Amino acid sequence: MSGHSKWSTIKHKKGAADAKRSKLFSRISKEITVATQMGGPDVESNPRLRLAIQNGKGANMSKDVIQRAINKADKDTSSFEEMTFEGYGPHGIAIFVECLSDNNNRTVGSVRAAFSKMNGALGTNGSLSFMFDRKGVFAFPQGEIDLEELELDIIDAGAEDIEVEDGIITVTTAMEDFGNMSKKLEELGIEPESQGLQRIPNNTTVLSVDASKSVLKLVDKLEDDEDVQEVFHNLEMTDELQQALENE
Repeated sequence: MSGHSKWSTIKHKKGAADAKRSKLFSRISKEITVATQMGGPDVESNPRLRLAIQNGKGANMSKDVIQRAINKADKDTSSFEEMTFEGYGPHGIAIFVECLSDNNNRTVGSVRAAFSKMNGALGTNGSLSFMFDRKGVFAFPQGEIDLEELELDIIDAGAEDIEVEDGIITVTTAMEDFGNMSKKLEELGIEPESQGLQRIPNNTTVLSVDASKSVLKLVDKLEDDEDVQEVFHNLEMTDELQQALENE
């Protein structure tokens, strides 16, 4: 089972996106606030909030920052709505965008403008769904973890792939096994740095470095939008592309 999963071919390691701490904190804080508004502040009875807080801890958010996001739920009268957008970026790369917005018109306009400005085209909802599978993805440091022992421990919880890269273990499950795996890792005393449902492409597309960079400019622009929570695509992040990005 251990090896190279599809997840590794699409991870965007460039310094923008998730590595931007302020953007990451903002995204998780919004999720904590929305989860609290929807299900209350009790983590035991609100699994969405529990997951958001776990991701906050994994990103090294302080207890004070997490608590402020929870407290904001009482003061913020905004009504957030989950929105998704599907379209094609430059060179026909499929892009799926997930948003949390309190202003639909603003979000639609912003996402549409990003696609248009970066030579992409926004499509209709459902037009790309068949190209992605929703999977549970868990990432945590390997540390002293024995991979063979870990595999035996988590296979019954639904582990489909186990990948190790740069000292980070990534476990992938079917969407319906997400809760089982989260519970199993908790039982094992493993606290993921990040965990959640991701959209994994069924097939990835290899482009030249220059063509890939034009796609990633659109991905970056979308991820910088305050309403955007996640951006998924089917561009393969080849070793050559990763090296080029690291050398920038």
